[in-house]
This record gives sequence, C-alpha cells and structure tokens, in this order.
Amino acid sequence: MDKSSILRMKWFVETYAETISKKDKIKVLDVGSYDVNGSYKHLFAGDKYDYCGLDIEAGKNVDLILPSAYDWSGIETDAYDVVISGQALEHIEFFWITMAEMTRVLKKDGLICIIVPNGFGEHRYPVDCYRFFTDGMIALARYVSLEPLHAHTNCAPTKKDRNWYSHTKAHSMLVAKKPYAGVPVYVNLKTYTCVPADQTTLRSGFIPYNLNRFIVKVFIYLTNKVLNIYLCR
Repeated sequence: MDKSSILRMKWFVETYAETISKKDKIKVLDVGSYDVNGSYKHLFAGDKYDYCGLDIEAGKNVDLILPSAYDWSGIETDAYDVVISGQALEHIEFFWITMAEMTRVLKKDGLICIIVPNGFGEHRYPVDCYRFFTDGMIALARYVSLEPLHAHTNCAPTKKDRNWYSHTKAHSMLVAKKPYAGVPVYVNLKTYTCVPADQTTLRSGFIPYNLNRFIVKVFIYLTNKVLNIYLCR
C-alpha cells in the first residue's frame, strides 16, 4: 500500500464519503483489506464510519472472511453505503465477478471507490493478472450500470501534488454511484455500443502525468549533481 494509493483514498473520503448524510453510521466495506504493508482503515476512523475489512483469509485488518473469492452469499444485498478496494483486483483472476458482488452489496445511491495499478512490476499475491487504464475503470462501471463520477490514471489534483504521480508505479482510480437498488443491472451487450467517455470531464480537473516534464527534471537534477561534483574537486 504505497503513499499515492493512500492519498487517492484520502481524497475520496474527503471529497465524496464525507458528503454522505445519514443518522446512522456510514457502513464501509473494504474488499481485499488484509494489511500486508498498510491499509485504508485509519481514513475511516471515528464515529462517522462503521468500517469492515473483507478478505479470503484471516489476518491483520480482516473482519469478514469469504469462504472463497467468489462466494459472497453470506453478505446481504444493499448492505453497505460505501464499498472500496485498493490493490486487489489485479490479484483476482475473474475480477468482473468481484465487481458484480461489490455492486450487489452496495446500497442505492451508495459509492464505490476502486484503486488499481496501471504500472508496477509483477507482484504475485498469489497471482498478478491485470493492469488498468481509465477506460478500463469506466468499462467496469458500465458493466454493472454504475454512474461514473470520477476516473483517472496517473493524475494529480495539482502539479504540486508530486506524490500522486509515478513513472513506474502509477495507479488508476474509479469513483462511481449505484443509481438503483438490488442485484447488479448488467449492460445489454446485444445493444451496447462503445462510446468513449470524456476523460477530461471525469478527471475532475486533475492533471495528467507528463513524462517529458519528468525527463527534464531528471536531466536538470543529474546535471546539477555532475556540476556539484566537478566544482567540489
């Protein structure tokens, strides 16, 4: 769980989750919550949230254990206000099944937030199957008829938010709303036509990573280093 992933989920909490208004606690389900090297739990601390960590085996930060990755029968439909997942879908062979179950257990008008790798080298846990782009995140939402609210790949709120960017370990992110109650409403593939989404709008003003800018900065940094070494002789 690297810093840029935490920053993205923190932004989701501050921008979306905090706007939820209800008398009872906001029920949050974290899919793939096993704390290997960090978790999102601290972002949902306090009296406002009722956080539940879900995974397929017992361990740190796991409150609910599935009998198998694809058996969610023990969780009621429309049970949670917010469903999140970070650095998990790439390790799930049939992630679209997981997406459908995440949608099923989400209440009407509930929010889903998914953060997955776009970069990163292979890291099997126990398998490592996929990498994602913005259009892929939007396709996930379309598959189960969710309303995309935000989607990006390797973007940041401002150019100054450098910890959001990465040349080799970039993330993709989706925030979406479930506009209906009950089981997933799947896209009708017989009538479906792919219309590319307006990524600029879905980025919500976020600024994409600029590789050329990165290369220039590295060049300047290395040049200064060489000059300092030469001048200090």
